[in-house]
Amino acid sequence: MISRGRLIIIAAVALTLFGFIFLRGPIPAISVSAETLFSVGSIEITNTMLTSWLMVAFMITLVFFATRRWEMVPRGVQNATEAAVEAFYNLVVGVAGEKSGRRFFPVVATIFFMVLAFNWLSLLPVFAVIGTVHKEEHGFVFSDCGGPLCTEFSSPSQLSSPSIDEDDADAEQAYEEAIDEGKTVGELFPFFRAPNADLNTPLALAIISAIAVETWAIRSLGIGYGKKFFNVGSLWRGITKFNFGLIFSGVIDVFVGLLELVSELVRLVSFTFRLFGNVFAGEVVILMFTFLIPVVVTLVFYGLEVFVGVIQAFIFALLTLVFAIMAVSHGEHEAHKPEHGNEHAESEPQGSLEAAGH
Repeated sequence: MISRGRLIIIAAVALTLFGFIFLRGPIPAISVSAETLFSVGSIEITNTMLTSWLMVAFMITLVFFATRRWEMVPRGVQNATEAAVEAFYNLVVGVAGEKSGRRFFPVVATIFFMVLAFNWLSLLPVFAVIGTVHKEEHGFVFSDCGGPLCTEFSSPSQLSSPSIDEDDADAEQAYEEAIDEGKTVGELFPFFRAPNADLNTPLALAIISAIAVETWAIRSLGIGYGKKFFNVGSLWRGITKFNFGLIFSGVIDVFVGLLELVSELVRLVSFTFRLFGNVFAGEVVILMFTFLIPVVVTLVFYGLEVFVGVIQAFIFALLTLVFAIMAVSHGEHEAHKPEHGNEHAESEPQGSLEAAGH
């Protein structure tokens, strides 16, 4: 009798060989920028834009069906939805407090669940492998590509998809032979691609996060929040009074304000490239292992990407929450500064009179 462990190993090896021979796709053409599928006037619709619209529509539909029949005792999809939202709400309130947590929760939760959905739904096997071929005189040779839909699988007699290099001396002849055989030459433009693998999507989320944080800060402090970045009051008073001490202090305030402004801009860059880099790297790894050793080995990296998807969504949302708390706390601290300044100004003459009396 063969033990269960050996059976599992034999099955894994068999699936690996089967995938290596029959399920390998073409060598993936890795592109940092999203591919344009079609244009509406002067607007180019890319595969990441199309994918993000479909994912948002899916999320709206899911929430609609989960909440259309609200019950006092939740069950099924409603129970799972309530549990996820409540758990994240308790986390936000636990970090920011009841008042600020209720204020920040809608934006922070939207960012978290949107990034999470983008990351997880992008792991479906239809991503980056099914699409249309952008015909060129060089590129990969697709044997079965009739109509707008195209994909490619290997066979025992052909373990890799042939390609035509534009620098090859026989490129023109190879292209003509491929066309005569009814094949298609070009690059596969997938219909579906991870939205966060396009630099524009993480950048848009980072900008929304920054706008939300600055809006909360302005509402807490008012327009005076701008002094955090452009604090020229001391410098101006020093210049008008010819006070070199105030001028020196004012220059330091201006420099610190510029550092704060630079840190806000750097925050956008770090938010964007952290999410983009992790998702794009995961997409590349899965594509390469799908080409090299599909099925068994690829599943390991799918599991890793599920974990990475949660972590990246959590980091993006929690950093937004932390920066919001810092901005509001800075606003409340700045709001109390004039009061302390006035108290000090009022107590100073009294102290001077007492000293004069003595």
